[in-house]
Amino acid sequence: MKVVPRKYKLSSFAYKGWKFFCFTKRAQIKEVDVLSTRIVIKIGSSSLTGVEGGLNREAIAFFAREISLLRAKGHEVLLVTSGAVAAGFREIGYPFRPKLLHEKQAAAAVGQALLMQAYQQAFKDFDLVSAQILLTRSDFLSRKRMNNAGMTVEELLRQQIIPIFNENDTVSIDELKFGDNDMLSALVANLVKAQHLIIITDTDGVYTADPRKHPNAVRFERIDEITEEIYALAGGSGSAVGTGGMRSKIEAAKVATRGGVPVYVGRVSANGDLDAAVEGHGPGTYFDTHLSSLPMKKQWLGFMSTPLGTVHVDQGAEEALVHGGHSLLPVGVRRVEGSFHAGDVVEVLGPENKVLGRGIVNYDDEQLRTVQGLPSGEVVGKIGPIHRLEVIHRDEWITLNM
Repeated sequence: MKVVPRKYKLSSFAYKGWKFFCFTKRAQIKEVDVLSTRIVIKIGSSSLTGVEGGLNREAIAFFAREISLLRAKGHEVLLVTSGAVAAGFREIGYPFRPKLLHEKQAAAAVGQALLMQAYQQAFKDFDLVSAQILLTRSDFLSRKRMNNAGMTVEELLRQQIIPIFNENDTVSIDELKFGDNDMLSALVANLVKAQHLIIITDTDGVYTADPRKHPNAVRFERIDEITEEIYALAGGSGSAVGTGGMRSKIEAAKVATRGGVPVYVGRVSANGDLDAAVEGHGPGTYFDTHLSSLPMKKQWLGFMSTPLGTVHVDQGAEEALVHGGHSLLPVGVRRVEGSFHAGDVVEVLGPENKVLGRGIVNYDDEQLRTVQGLPSGEVVGKIGPIHRLEVIHRDEWITLNM
């Protein structure tokens, strides 16, 4: 963000009882570059719509004000929003949120226009301009399309415009959906290398039990590691107009933190709550990370690619891949599943059938079955000359079991 002074200022002076006004040249002040923090904010349907559907414009105005305060402090803000289906199904005339795919897509087609119109009007009150970006999961499966989206976002931020992301519900199919946009917000946060991901929901964080049913439940202030026990605490969807629950938020937090982005999950309902969440003392749960941001290729490989096969490895190979920073060699492979070719993405499982990570494989599946378990010196003699000896090179691998 740049602060640029105006060239002239209005000055006044008095003479014989009269007051005169004139424009004088301002002192030349050097442009100041303000260090900004890049923040991705995700708002769910339950925070934007009424209990029975339809847009809550007062809520949208509230969030626009909270975001404008962050912008005034020099932060770059990107918004991931839900609410298109919830905003549109009442306009169409459906009595309840539709369940059939074509009905949901029709509601989204109506609701997305209403949603963006509401945002644009709300941000206009604070002299802010917003832009709509509709994505599907298939956009993230293509590294080229993902790079193009990233360049578009960078230009919007350079022009001080607020990008507003939503899933393109009108064309998405259930098998490829992001859910309640929680995962979309994590992927966006990793894509733009954000310093914060703020997931706004209708509960104030992660509890040891459902606080609606167990009044003695205790909220987690901070979570350093997302374990199976943490997953087990998550329940279902919290409202009739949303599609995600706490589990989807925890899954999004795992993806974001693996990409080096710390996450806040909690309620933002009072003036100053959003700023408090960014500053580290919001009424919610913080997911910390000690990892650095991932290169674009690793992000695609870990969270957006589609594995076409599975490679099972032994304990020694697991240690080399996960902790040693080494490549996977044929000697460590114990079993191969699926049909794939060299250059495809495969998932790697350890001896206990837990996912260790993903990588780009250098063998066709039949080649790998032939040489699995063999020492490196016997591989060429078994299948002939190969491009690379490693099954997966360490530069084309990402560990997910962390």
